[in-house]
Amino acid sequence: MASEIHMTGPMCLIENTNGRLMANPEALKILSAITQPVVVVAIVGLYRTGKSYLMNKLAGKKKGFSLGSTVQSHTKGIWMWCVPHPKKPGHVLVLLDTEGLGDVEKGDNQNDSWIFALAILLSSTFVYNSMGTINQQAMDQLHYVTELTHRIRSKSSPDENENEDSADFVSFFPDFVWTLRDFSLDLEADGQPITADEYLTYSLKLKQGTSEKDKNFNLPRLCIRKFFPKKKCFVFDRPVHRKKLAQLEKLHDEELDPEFVQQVADFCSYIFSNSKTKTLSGGIKVNGPRLESLVLTYVNAISSGDLPCMENAVLALAQIENSAAVQKAVAHYEQQMGQKVQLPTETLQELLDLHRDSEREAIEVFIRSSFKDVDHLFQKELAAQLEKKRDDFCKQNQEASSGRCSALLQDIFSPLEEEVKMGIYSKPGGYRLFIQKLQDLKKKYHEEPRKGIQADEILQTYLKSKESVTDAILQTDKILTKKEKEIEVEHAKAESAQASAKMVEEMQIKYQQMMEEKEKSYQEHVKQLTEKIERERAQLLEEQERTLTSKLQEQARLLKERCQGESTQLQNEIQKLQKTLEKKTKRYMSHKLKI
Repeated sequence: MASEIHMTGPMCLIENTNGRLMANPEALKILSAITQPVVVVAIVGLYRTGKSYLMNKLAGKKKGFSLGSTVQSHTKGIWMWCVPHPKKPGHVLVLLDTEGLGDVEKGDNQNDSWIFALAILLSSTFVYNSMGTINQQAMDQLHYVTELTHRIRSKSSPDENENEDSADFVSFFPDFVWTLRDFSLDLEADGQPITADEYLTYSLKLKQGTSEKDKNFNLPRLCIRKFFPKKKCFVFDRPVHRKKLAQLEKLHDEELDPEFVQQVADFCSYIFSNSKTKTLSGGIKVNGPRLESLVLTYVNAISSGDLPCMENAVLALAQIENSAAVQKAVAHYEQQMGQKVQLPTETLQELLDLHRDSEREAIEVFIRSSFKDVDHLFQKELAAQLEKKRDDFCKQNQEASSGRCSALLQDIFSPLEEEVKMGIYSKPGGYRLFIQKLQDLKKKYHEEPRKGIQADEILQTYLKSKESVTDAILQTDKILTKKEKEIEVEHAKAESAQASAKMVEEMQIKYQQMMEEKEKSYQEHVKQLTEKIERERAQLLEEQERTLTSKLQEQARLLKERCQGESTQLQNEIQKLQKTLEKKTKRYMSHKLKI
């Protein structure tokens, strides 16, 4: 984001110390914070040709990149200045100012070639700055272009017998802008005015011929024509008198040559409008972290004695970004699962459905953030990590379900366990009551929501652990019930004996009552008979009184004998019943003593 850029001035990006190139960690840190696409403009050229002035103008500042005012080169290595792009919202303009080529103090052109190659590799617009006109001397000074095929590789392993095609270079080479400083010629050809671009095209014409001289003439022109598909040329008048050049950064525009001011404005306008976002093969837009990766890859390759390779750089970048894409996708998965999943889930399928939704989103995040995932290795790595995350969630779900169910069982069944300890079910019929209570509590447990996938297993494990208690209650119930039944039998026997005794007693009472009733009846009969006799005796003649009296006495005797006989028979029956009752009572008491 543009708001992330806080560069008040340029910073060295690639240090050149004693001929050794090294990336500056502080500058890389700034790049790593730029998430927006970058437009990279690099400028190279001979030292003391005013490169830094043009870069300050592109930055919109009068000061920044060191201009220097002596014959010594000020800029060492490659300096970077990141500013918000003035015409492309959401983009960052990265300006790269390189140390001057051909510095006599270095004494070694090897370093210049690497600076030139790095500017080509890192930029989306490459500005070559030179003094005067495009003549053979200027072309000879641009010999670095002819060395590019020996300094840069597009592929990591080209065929041994096959040189890399220039088309491979064109695919990643930047646009080419040639700026001619202190240009003093009239732009004419064959007496006709021409543009600066037409002047460049004219200057790049090849000679017809096969001589060594013709080859040397054509080689830099041929390289520029092949490697840079888009070319542009700007010419600049001398800004001020030579003696004032030392104060150029302090002078206001009105103090400069108007033609020069306009030419600089046209240059800046073109760069802002036409410089493209830095793009890698496959249409991959480069942002700050990607540019950081390119810098490290190329500088490390040069430092180790290898040639910077575009293919390797892209693969290294893909390695970094695809690893980051995997982590980003995994983080998205964890975030989504964390928001959606409430453990424990009611079923395993519920958790798996949430996993699939989050997995699908995570893969989409990976696809958007990754590129050049050769053989889908990183996507396979993502799949493996997501599978592990899924297994972890399943394990957590199982543990959460077990914990929830165990807590529920403790809460629901602890009162029952207390009742068992108190012996409430240690009685006849206690087992039936215990089982009924157990069923009621199981129903209550099943009605509780969100127990999860371990609900049945945890319940069965709990019930199995209480089987010994259940068996003990059952056995106690059986023993007590058997005892109770035996007591009931004895109780029934005792009741039967008591009933028999009572019945005998009642029979005796009834017998007594019958005897008393018979006696009364007898007395009544005697009384009535006597009265009858007395009535009849008064009526009979005196002489019949003795006969009748005799007969009556005889009848009375007979009647009395008969009554005595019946009384003896009843006495015998009562004695028999008493003997039977005594035998039964003895047996009952004997049995009771045994119990």
